Amino acid sequence: MSKFKYVLGNETFQFNNLAQLMAKASPLRSGDVLAGVAAKTEKERAVAQLCLADVPLKTFLNQALVAYEVDEITRLIMDGHDALAFQTISHMTVGDLRNYLLSMECTGQVLSALRLGITPEMAAAVSKIMRNQDLILVAKKCEVVTQFRNTLGLHGHFSTRLQPNHPTDDMTGIAASILDGLMYANGDAVIGINPATDNVQQCTVLLKMIDDVIQHYEIPTQSCVLTHVTNTIECIENGAPVDLVFQSIGGTQATNDSFGFNLNTLKEAQQAALELKRGSVGQNVMYFETGQGSSLSANAHHGLDQQTCEVRAYAVARHFDPLLVNTVVGFIGPEYLYDGKQIIRAGLEDHFCGKLLGLPMGCDVCYTNHAEADQNDMDNLLTLLANAGCTFVMGIPGSDDIMLNYQTTSFHDALYVRQLLGLRAAPEFEHWLAKMQIMDGHFQLNTQIPSAFSKRLPLVSGCN
Repeated sequence: MSKFKYVLGNETFQFNNLAQLMAKASPLRSGDVLAGVAAKTEKERAVAQLCLADVPLKTFLNQALVAYEVDEITRLIMDGHDALAFQTISHMTVGDLRNYLLSMECTGQVLSALRLGITPEMAAAVSKIMRNQDLILVAKKCEVVTQFRNTLGLHGHFSTRLQPNHPTDDMTGIAASILDGLMYANGDAVIGINPATDNVQQCTVLLKMIDDVIQHYEIPTQSCVLTHVTNTIECIENGAPVDLVFQSIGGTQATNDSFGFNLNTLKEAQQAALELKRGSVGQNVMYFETGQGSSLSANAHHGLDQQTCEVRAYAVARHFDPLLVNTVVGFIGPEYLYDGKQIIRAGLEDHFCGKLLGLPMGCDVCYTNHAEADQNDMDNLLTLLANAGCTFVMGIPGSDDIMLNYQTTSFHDALYVRQLLGLRAAPEFEHWLAKMQIMDGHFQLNTQIPSAFSKRLPLVSGCN
């Protein structure tokens, strides 16, 4: 691989390869320091960014950051690259691409045509030389629309995943959280549960429970139990009502091997879900979650910085045409993103890169209790992402997930965003909210539980 050299005054800085240059140019985060790949000084970081800005985009097609022979994600990226879409920017450097993305001529329509010509490494590289406001402005231009039982990602709309987790999977507790979320107009992206007891039998019980609620009240949304993809395949084989297939994904084959799946597993699951034909307005059946630091925590980062690994995971997501993708940005902990500043930067980077690559990108705006962050930091990130056109965030009672033990966004936070920026729920879901007398067109909530919810579902009322 080529070495990269930059002369600044009387000093010469040398970077041994593209991977090292990318890592040194990455804004400071604790995970890169832990991995030993971060710039030693702010001066070295600034020089690396200057050097990276001069790298031709074609370099990323000629120098794989993880060897083609050993990594199926590298092969996916290289083999799936659209040379025709790339022609528009093929003469550019990373710095040129930044300037072009920010220009008035680079419209949302232009960005849509470019998607398959941009590799994850190109997206990661350009994000490293962009300010927060740059990331917000460009992401705002990108519209990525997906459909299952409603339409997500339209400009002027903002959705939520209703996350009714319970530490013992108590059905009454889960049902109460679902009702609470619906009363605050949450849940249009998905009603998605992380099971406390993660096995096929329990996941099937949860899937049937959510499906009964959705069908009984004719809610134009989709359900998901966030279990391992192989469990979901077995649930489908057993006749469970599966809407979306979930899997956490990483940016290297070794990462995904540690998670217990590969690209063929995802292909099998996608095909199984498509054959169910449960979508009413579309058939985007996949839901992926990611997070900076996952490859490092699995000792599977190949010397790359954590943000570049993260964006490589988006190649996996893009290949399977998902309904939803979200970065669980602060969940892994301060070992990878130390404080509120690092979490905010990472969330904006992830959202920008995902949208640039054509993903329906959301964000779990979150932190763990041992991170140097608080809810005001999350308010800041939530507000920035909403302005950047984020597809969806989480909706959890009181911002506190009592099963996963981390802090995220609440049902009220979604209302705040919609009222502040005039953003609406998914069109089909908003029509349902009005029909059920939950919320009117002026974002006013019904102060009483509507009469349509006065009768309890037998399944829910009979559970302990």
